[in-house]
Amino acid sequence: MSKKKKIRIFGRLQRTPKEKWKKEEFSELEYKPTSVKELLTEMKDISELIIDLAYSAVLFSNKEIAEEVRYLEVRMDTLNYDIRMMAMMAVRTKEDAEQLAGILQVAEAAESISNAAGDIVNLLSQKQGPILPKILKQADEQLFRVNIAGESKACEQTIGSLKVESETGMRIIAIRRGECWIYNPPAETTLKAEDWLIVRGTDEGYSELNQFLQGKLKVLE
Repeated sequence: MSKKKKIRIFGRLQRTPKEKWKKEEFSELEYKPTSVKELLTEMKDISELIIDLAYSAVLFSNKEIAEEVRYLEVRMDTLNYDIRMMAMMAVRTKEDAEQLAGILQVAEAAESISNAAGDIVNLLSQKQGPILPKILKQADEQLFRVNIAGESKACEQTIGSLKVESETGMRIIAIRRGECWIYNPPAETTLKAEDWLIVRGTDEGYSELNQFLQGKLKVLE
């Protein structure tokens, strides 16, 4: 990637980190016809990712991750707008309205999740003390940060080929590479030395993954 224009990636979405995403942009949206399946799929993907990122932002006091949460929150507003427009344009009869009501309820639930994530990252601007990180650390699944050492066999391997999630139960939520972030990295993403990973899982899974990424284990078992 060019140093002059670093791109943050989430699925099909791209933007430069200097761009600001605000709620006011919602009033300037233009409706673009999209299939219900594509809209709901993206809303599902965002709702799964956004809470993990919100907790990561608070736990690690990371304003860059918090900004990504706010961006995804605005993106969810856009998707909700699109799906409502589609519903209004599609309704012709009472039966049509009944069929679309369930879709709108799912969309509303997904947007509620994104709004909750936005509320979580707003905690970064408040003096909350260490109590929230302590609470988060009591969960069955926790968030961890881990660096990939140059001697690790993970270097230049894809996430899918390493079978990180199936072998350790740890899910890679985000990758910090230099000044760039890759959020929700797909299986074909190649890991590199000095990458910082934010992962979610159990203490046992993290212990094994950490040893592997530090070069102390040759393979994941």
